Amino acid sequence: MRKLTYIISALLLIGAQQVDAQTPKGSLLIQHATVLTVTQGTLEDTDVLVQDGLIKKIGKDLSASSKVETIDASGKYLMPGIIDAHSHLALDVVNEATAPITAEVSIADVINPFDVGIYRALAGGTTIAHGLHGSANAIGGQSITMKYRYGTRNPDDIVMKEAPRTIKFALGENPTRVHGRGKNIQPRTRMGVEAVIRNGFNEALQYKENWKNYNSSKNQKNSNAVPPVYNLRLQTLADILDGKIIIHCHSYRADEIYMLINVCRDFGVDKLVFTHVNEGFKVAPELAKYTMGASVFSDWWAYKFEVYYSTAYNAAILTENDVVTSINSDSDELIRHLYHEAAKTQRYGGLTDEQALALITINPAKQLGIDEYVGSIEEGKQADLVIFDEHPLSVYAVPQMTFVDGVKYFDINEDEDDQRLKVSPTEMVEPVYLQAEEESCMHGVELFTEGTTFTHSH
Repeated sequence: MRKLTYIISALLLIGAQQVDAQTPKGSLLIQHATVLTVTQGTLEDTDVLVQDGLIKKIGKDLSASSKVETIDASGKYLMPGIIDAHSHLALDVVNEATAPITAEVSIADVINPFDVGIYRALAGGTTIAHGLHGSANAIGGQSITMKYRYGTRNPDDIVMKEAPRTIKFALGENPTRVHGRGKNIQPRTRMGVEAVIRNGFNEALQYKENWKNYNSSKNQKNSNAVPPVYNLRLQTLADILDGKIIIHCHSYRADEIYMLINVCRDFGVDKLVFTHVNEGFKVAPELAKYTMGASVFSDWWAYKFEVYYSTAYNAAILTENDVVTSINSDSDELIRHLYHEAAKTQRYGGLTDEQALALITINPAKQLGIDEYVGSIEEGKQADLVIFDEHPLSVYAVPQMTFVDGVKYFDINEDEDDQRLKVSPTEMVEPVYLQAEEESCMHGVELFTEGTTFTHSH
């Protein structure tokens, strides 16, 4: 019996070691590239040495051991891996639409590492994406920052461990139509959305106070203190109030953006990023002063009533007003060419190359709290890199190779026809939908919105 116990313990230990095993880290030398560092200018005919997943050295005439892969990037462009601050790719579920506040749920529990869309995103130079809960709730679930290490069967390998916690909030029509019109509960109006958020924060303050009182009295002599009932929803909201979680809020209208800024100011919350932000240009000074930035579409609007008004100059106006601005996809297709979306800001706003590239690299990194690790080509940072045949802001540019932590996950010259990892034996081809899909943020809420809305592609 004792021997059996030892065997079982050994197997459990081996299993634990496999789970905790580090994700792959690569070493390589890229030579003679035009290096677009984003933060330190453009370096012509420059080498980048990667060692164990980190950028070891940037310079000229660098060398590496014969065991290290060397890539001649003469005539090509090297840029940081593209970062998408708003995505729903590689998630089995997007919305927990059962209550106006569902802060207790976590997108980390529903990552799908087999989604071939990860590979397609890598083929477009995207190496990191922020997997967000949907926008059915005023306060939705906790989100997750993912590194696209395609090929693993372990969802945990895709999670970027260095990234801080984030959570999804939503304003406007989505929570009101799901809960107000769909279930006849609060919020039914825009003022109801504000009330839900304020009530949630106030309940969290009471929850914190109850725990504070218990902890201060439990060790007193003859104490009969009883601990409060642990509540994951309220604990998550308390963590927001304590600055441990970054809010990423679905938003369109300027009045609602300003409303949530004021709510957060009232509760001392300053870790706040707005996403979509179609009327952000109207409140650019406030966004610059009180938030961590805005993650916008390049030119999507007018796909439902509350988004009927915007401008393709939005990203440029925000940038010029010192708002940390990024361009996101919110789309499994658009994530493949975010470099084209960034380039549009040069036509609509005249941004420089560095400003435009920052929209899809260092700025989303700042919004996700990971800019010390990724988002630019600097010595010591993680080697998430993309090689392009033309300048990435050119309409003719095509990614050639994509690296995550120095490991090559895409090579256009080794691109097989079928890159799926897991294929259903009954599925001959991938499904093709001829009808426009519902808004990405609203997947999975048909039960609550049937007959109350229309479908559109964004």
